[in-house]
Amino acid sequence: MPLSDAEFEAILANNTKLIEGDIVWQEDEDHSPSVEFKVQVETDRGYPLFMKGTFNPLIPAITYALISKTSGRIYALDLGKGHKNPDGTSVGDTHKHRWSEAFKDKQAYEPSDITASADNPVQVWQQFCLEATIQHNGHMLPPPPVQGDLFL
Repeated sequence: MPLSDAEFEAILANNTKLIEGDIVWQEDEDHSPSVEFKVQVETDRGYPLFMKGTFNPLIPAITYALISKTSGRIYALDLGKGHKNPDGTSVGDTHKHRWSEAFKDKQAYEPSDITASADNPVQVWQQFCLEATIQHNGHMLPPPPVQGDLFL
């Protein structure tokens, strides 16, 4: 059953969203230059949530996505890549996606609360968590440095 607008708003407003432990970036499973993480998000209501992050240092580009195990991506922040909304309007390189019954996660807008740049994923994470009322009891470790090409 798809998430209703009211259910989404309740999840976003719930201030008991909690991530325990440090976040460590892992190599992308496709062996791209990107790194990623996936962590569980606990709540007092038992919402089935997790957070997924990706960072490509070459562009640079970041995505932090709050994902419902039953409905998919419901809230996300993208930096470093533009987006075209279903109505054809374009939003800039820094934008957020909010779940709606009408558009699911396809509609985006430009936020004013994210001021960190895409080359600083830790500061972006801190701003995202503050705005999305996610408490992180731990640290986000900086992404590992980009490995140079061994075969020049």
